[in-house]
Amino acid sequence: MTQTDPDSRTDPNPPTDPETRPDPAGTDPAGAGPNVQADEAEAAEQLPQAGAAPVGEPIGFSTPLGEFPALRGDGVVRVRNIRYATAGRFEAPVAAGIRPDEASALRTRRLACPQPLSPSDELLGRPLRGVEFDEDCLRLSITLPDDAPDEPMPVLVWVHGGSHVSGAGDLAGYDPAAIVREQRVIVVAVTSRVGLLGYPTDDAHPANLGLLDLIAAFRWVGEHISAFGGDPERITAVGQSSGGDALAHLIAADEARGLFRRVVLQSAPFGIRTGRAEMQRRMAEAAGPLDPEASLDELFEAQARAKAAAAGSGLRSAMPFGPRAGAAPLPPEDRIEAAWREHAAGLDVLLTWNRDETAFFFEVDPKLAALAARPVVGPLLRRLIVARTTNAVYRSGMRRFARVVADGGGEVRVAEFDGHPDGSRIGSAHAIEVALLFPATDAWDGAPLVAPDGARTLVAAGAALRAAWADFARTGAFPAGYVPTGHGWTGSLLARRA
Repeated sequence: MTQTDPDSRTDPNPPTDPETRPDPAGTDPAGAGPNVQADEAEAAEQLPQAGAAPVGEPIGFSTPLGEFPALRGDGVVRVRNIRYATAGRFEAPVAAGIRPDEASALRTRRLACPQPLSPSDELLGRPLRGVEFDEDCLRLSITLPDDAPDEPMPVLVWVHGGSHVSGAGDLAGYDPAAIVREQRVIVVAVTSRVGLLGYPTDDAHPANLGLLDLIAAFRWVGEHISAFGGDPERITAVGQSSGGDALAHLIAADEARGLFRRVVLQSAPFGIRTGRAEMQRRMAEAAGPLDPEASLDELFEAQARAKAAAAGSGLRSAMPFGPRAGAAPLPPEDRIEAAWREHAAGLDVLLTWNRDETAFFFEVDPKLAALAARPVVGPLLRRLIVARTTNAVYRSGMRRFARVVADGGGEVRVAEFDGHPDGSRIGSAHAIEVALLFPATDAWDGAPLVAPDGARTLVAAGAALRAAWADFARTGAFPAGYVPTGHGWTGSLLARRA
């Protein structure tokens, strides 16, 4: 089943939401919610084509598994849209057989699992523009150096954010060419099911399909990445926001043990992980029984009802969809910390958060924007709310997770990032480090998150950060002290051992 391409700027049945809420766990290329407003849509048309099709010379990439269709250019080779599993709607994934030519027609297309449009789309430069939505979306893309070394390369597996309701792995704004070219590593970008399709609210279907998709993807990588020059003994999982939340839950899952040696969790919303059962019960009641034969519009309407029913659950209601404790592959909520301890030995962990995480949501929520615009007291209230909510949703919970994993024998480092473009009025907001790790200038140009001129200097400004991530993937080591940003940016990443 396919969904209308959002580049058409139409949405015949947009989900409704009685409230516009800040989404302190969300993002990244979007969190669930209403469509952008008409004036925002008009402004967005002036942005560059963030979702422009990948370019490069079409080639056949030979591997022991066969010859895969690929693109060569910009110093890298991209093998895109490989199917790692198949799944019927609301069904668990089944590992897919290797068919090297299966994705030949998808070599230059960007795919995502079906999802409503997001209110944070504009802030991030409309990263989903031009993307095709299809339920046959359990796919991954592999990017490796064009001049790959003879020895096996470390592998970073990217798990995107988006409040568990939006985004995809292989977006233009996640282009890994810079880190692959500079650091001679392999990046695998994974797309998995999101929203109601990935985390059904009723009890008639598996609750954590999105997590099961990720397990299937990591198994594929572990079994087959050596054919592409990757080292299966040096797989690092990298997840931002809800992607980090998903990876943290996988650490607690027996079925995911041994699938990655190292993990980077960026801005994972640990502060809203627990106490979700009553909210999830209300969501299930509001959504009602889920019909596998329903149209996507009908499912999006059910998703909107479930999201509205989550209101009143405090900060948790900002990211209502996501993993359900006590449903496969997860233990009950009161056993998750014990599972982290049990699974921690031999795991290298890097935890990062941004100093001004929730400043992001002052840009996408009209009520918060109006509050910050009040004369005299507005800026003070903004600073106070950002500091308190950043600590409550991100910093405090990530520090607790660090202690639990360290107690279990894991090697843990924590770091705070306070970098931002020179002249930025937003600050070190949620997702801003993603632009430095994946500095696709055309995709980020015009995005308010990196305004006023941060997009123009992304490649140079993020070089040290990309080197630090690659070194961690390569050896498990991470520099103590400061990892600076470069020209055009202010601030750094301050790291220490947990």
